[in-house]
Amino acid sequence: MLQQSDLAIETSGLVKLFGDNRAVDGVDLAVGRGRVFGLLGPNGAGKTTTVRILATLLKPDAGSAKVLGLDVVDDADALRGRISLTGQFASVDEDLTGAENLKLLARLLGFSRRDAKRRAEDLLGGFGLADAAGRQVKTYSGGMRRRLDIAASLVVTPDLLFLDEPTTGLDPRSRNQVWDIIRMLTANGTTVLLTTQYLQEADTLADRIAVIDRGKVIAEGTSAELKASVGSGVVHVRLASAEDREAAERCLAEAIGAPVHADGDPRALTAQVSEPGRAAAALAALSDAGIVVSDFSLGQPSLDEVFFALTGHAAIEKDAKGEEVETTQEGEGGR
Repeated sequence: MLQQSDLAIETSGLVKLFGDNRAVDGVDLAVGRGRVFGLLGPNGAGKTTTVRILATLLKPDAGSAKVLGLDVVDDADALRGRISLTGQFASVDEDLTGAENLKLLARLLGFSRRDAKRRAEDLLGGFGLADAAGRQVKTYSGGMRRRLDIAASLVVTPDLLFLDEPTTGLDPRSRNQVWDIIRMLTANGTTVLLTTQYLQEADTLADRIAVIDRGKVIAEGTSAELKASVGSGVVHVRLASAEDREAAERCLAEAIGAPVHADGDPRALTAQVSEPGRAAAALAALSDAGIVVSDFSLGQPSLDEVFFALTGHAAIEKDAKGEEVETTQEGEGGR
């Protein structure tokens, strides 16, 4: 159990309303210092609104929140000098070069010309952007822009960094580069609150994870604890023919006694099992029904399957073609 002095973030009954919409609905959080804490949920779940409150950009309508021991409302001015926020979209100037962006920010934060130039060079080198320092940001790739955006948040090293969906839209290589940066930050003592809809990202980086859905925290723990909370394992079934999907769903649901998760792949089905013996019963039931299976396995649940078990829907909603769709529920442009 964390002591109050060990907490970087502490909230109690946090609420934010946008008209009749409760974007944040009684959120309680306790985030330890020097760690990565993951806030996991789909678009519209309340993640960004929660971050904006903690970063003093929005005032809560009810409840309380302390960040680094300071009240986000009463001590907002003092708190802003100790935190930094990288939002979902790049905040750097595309018409300036990478070096010009960082030097400008450093000067605005009180650095001398010489120190601003040195700090920009250090950050560009540390983030693998030295070769692109003299190029306009509009010529950067998505991954390069995101790295520059995070670098801009670190001109003055914060005690706590909010990263709001930092890898959305990035390719796997760029995403891994951002992950390396996050690990480097926490190794140097910075606390990171990471919001994400990518379950692998939370699984890889976060020491603890809070699952948020429709403005409420519905589960919290380590990745292992969350996986253990939904059952002993998960059955993965791949059908030989997509035409058997509906019949296979009914068959699995009856044999396992649990909801069946059908994702964007028309031949893939998964279901939670509370007892390993039910997996064998499920395979036998499919065979008896004349449904041909090309692959059948029993494994540990992933965070994706945990989220589905907790909420009844996937963390990233998909349409019939398997394409990701936006599910915005928050107000004021937040997600």
